[in-house]
Amino acid sequence: MKGASLESFPHLFPHYNPWMEAGTMESMPFQLNQIVPWGRSFDEYRRMFSLSTADLGSRILGVSDGPASFNSTGSKQGQSIVSCDPLYQFSSGDIRKRIDETFEEVLTQTEANRKNFVWESISDPVELGKVRMEAMEEFLKDFEDHSGSRYVASALPNLPFSDRSFDLALCSHFLFLYSEQLDYEFHVRSLEEMLRVAREVRIFPLLSLDGTRSPHVDPLLKAFEVWSDLTVKIEKVDYEFQRGGNEMMRIS
Repeated sequence: MKGASLESFPHLFPHYNPWMEAGTMESMPFQLNQIVPWGRSFDEYRRMFSLSTADLGSRILGVSDGPASFNSTGSKQGQSIVSCDPLYQFSSGDIRKRIDETFEEVLTQTEANRKNFVWESISDPVELGKVRMEAMEEFLKDFEDHSGSRYVASALPNLPFSDRSFDLALCSHFLFLYSEQLDYEFHVRSLEEMLRVAREVRIFPLLSLDGTRSPHVDPLLKAFEVWSDLTVKIEKVDYEFQRGGNEMMRIS
């Protein structure tokens, strides 16, 4: 991998190992020392997914949420949010320890590759560290009290929820981003599973780790043309941190 490429620091995006076969926790041991926890804030989720007041009033599932504060902040505001991620099989103490072990290295690599990011709403790597740590601290406090209820240990493409349990399913920085490691079939199965448990699905961003549009996006768009009962749209959003990452896919 080239040092200047986003591929040199995939841990700045998803927070766990995407190389698990078929994305299931059963298929390969999920090791905490293989991941770098990195959580996003409620405001980032709102902007990444263009969440309206009506959206936030619906039943929401966050898929592959990791140590984000979206669930905690939203739940305190009276919203109905469930998060799922294989990370949640570990204790808050274990997750906190891993955050402490990896935090400075993430910021060091961000600084070395800062040209690959848009420094507007977040001004520099120092502020990024502050924003991310605040989000992860809020997550850890909430996770201690709600693990197993609002935080469910599970992974795509098999989710432990009944059909149409949710109105909206969100997937941030997992599908499409790891396109080289997770093939087209995995994406199809994952989207089918999310659409099974929710009426609408939104995915952000549409880029692979190398900063280019995922090769799975266009084939999926063509596939949805055949699935006449579904509508798929690519929409620009009011959020861009990974350079060029300002679009989401909406399926309903």
